[in-house]
Amino acid sequence: MNFDIKRLLERGRAIFADFTAGQKTVTALVVVGLIVGGYLFSGWASKPSYAPLFSNLAASDASAITDKLNAAKEPYKLADGGGTIMVPQKDVYQLRLDMAKANLPTGGVSGFSLLDKGGITTSQFQQNVEYQQAIEGELTKTIEAIDGVSAAVVHVVLPNNDVFSSDASKPTASVLVTTDPSKPLGAGQVQAIVHLVASSVEGLDPSNVTVADSQGNILSVAGDDGQLVGASSIQSQQTSLYEQRVSTAVQNLLQPLVGAGHVIVQTNATLNFDSQETTSENYVQPSPGTTPIPLSETKSVETYSGTNPSSTGILGPDNIAVPAPSTSASPGTYYNGTSTTDNAIGRVVQQVKTAPGAVQHMSVAVLLDSTAAAKVNTADVQKLVENAAGIVTSRGDSVQVSTMPFDQTAAKAAQQEIAAAKKSKDMNKLVGYGKDGLIGFVVLGAIFFFMRKAKKARESSPILGMAERLELEEARQMRALLAAQQDEVVRELVPGPRGHDRLELGRPAIDSEIGELVERQPEEVAQLLRGWLADRRPS
Repeated sequence: MNFDIKRLLERGRAIFADFTAGQKTVTALVVVGLIVGGYLFSGWASKPSYAPLFSNLAASDASAITDKLNAAKEPYKLADGGGTIMVPQKDVYQLRLDMAKANLPTGGVSGFSLLDKGGITTSQFQQNVEYQQAIEGELTKTIEAIDGVSAAVVHVVLPNNDVFSSDASKPTASVLVTTDPSKPLGAGQVQAIVHLVASSVEGLDPSNVTVADSQGNILSVAGDDGQLVGASSIQSQQTSLYEQRVSTAVQNLLQPLVGAGHVIVQTNATLNFDSQETTSENYVQPSPGTTPIPLSETKSVETYSGTNPSSTGILGPDNIAVPAPSTSASPGTYYNGTSTTDNAIGRVVQQVKTAPGAVQHMSVAVLLDSTAAAKVNTADVQKLVENAAGIVTSRGDSVQVSTMPFDQTAAKAAQQEIAAAKKSKDMNKLVGYGKDGLIGFVVLGAIFFFMRKAKKARESSPILGMAERLELEEARQMRALLAAQQDEVVRELVPGPRGHDRLELGRPAIDSEIGELVERQPEEVAQLLRGWLADRRPS
């Protein structure tokens, strides 16, 4: 099917010319809106999506990175006061590799890279200063890696090594940290900072490290290695958690008896955090009727026997024995025996290490509302609390249960406020529903009004548009031509005035019938004409 562009344009102009002033305005606004929306959408679609390249940059690092990006003609944007550099998302990883190749970012501190700049003309004093700055820079980067530390400054004092000095001073260090207000440093983190600094500097004792925050609060004082501060905080937390656990258990036990809000439990516990190690040695006696196992045994036996008299006498002068008086012969016997036996004895050696955190003493106070606990036996409650809290009377634990009237003024006021807030919320919800309904009603009314107005305008407006009028005029001309041809046929068939009279008499009837049909069914007639014209158009 061939399209006639010129005819289509003329038809479009004719249709637009047939619009009312309001329709023309709305059409123009729609066209302008489509053009502007398309332009904005194309601009948004062609605009690259930016992602952070680096965040929390020092001013020196940000300057160096932006110089590199400008040299490479890479687009970028600065955010967070210049601390964050945004680049197109598709180039983030490649740019990070390029910056790493250029040793960027440096973290704002040089670290041991300072020692790479030394030359043969560097003095000993300059080398010492650069070494000290390098240690401070490395410690700064290490501490900033801790969660909750946004910035850190480390100062280390390294005394001069004097061989002939017996009282040489020891190195010291101070650390200033800037923390996130929503995440303050804990005692364990402060202790970690102290020991990181002490372990990184030769000869630095943890007791010579001071840690402070940007608000001027001392987190670790010189002379304290941080262990006591950390241990004290941890012990306090463990004690608080234990007391809270016992109080919660007792309160959950008593609430079904007196109701929520009618019982208060307070626990005070003393925990022993001393680490103890006990070694005991016990000896076990052998069982009766058993032969002990000897560990060592020594025996010495000496015997002598005979019948000859002993040759004995008294030495005289010049060592000559003087014969002793004779005696009768008697048998001679001699025995000398020694025996030592060390038997094995059973021995048990036991070594016990006691973990810290044992309960030394605990006291529990329970306060019941007398109005709600009127029928509750306090003696039974006390026994329940002793069993629930694990009270040991031998170590001095105690439980006190008392009943007193509670002041319900604040609770009632709170309930009234809650009820008022709920009522206000419900009212706001109803008002919101009413507003939505009113808006919907107004919108529906406006739609109905404009539809009715358009219907009336359509009824009062001409039936056919300008283009349709042209087509109708063309149809009328065609009908006139057909009528002329019909006249000729009639004249040929009925010659004379009779045929002319019949034609003249029939034409008004046909014209009136067509007019009535157009008035009664204008839309059907217009549709019929459109069909005729469509059939007549060349394909």
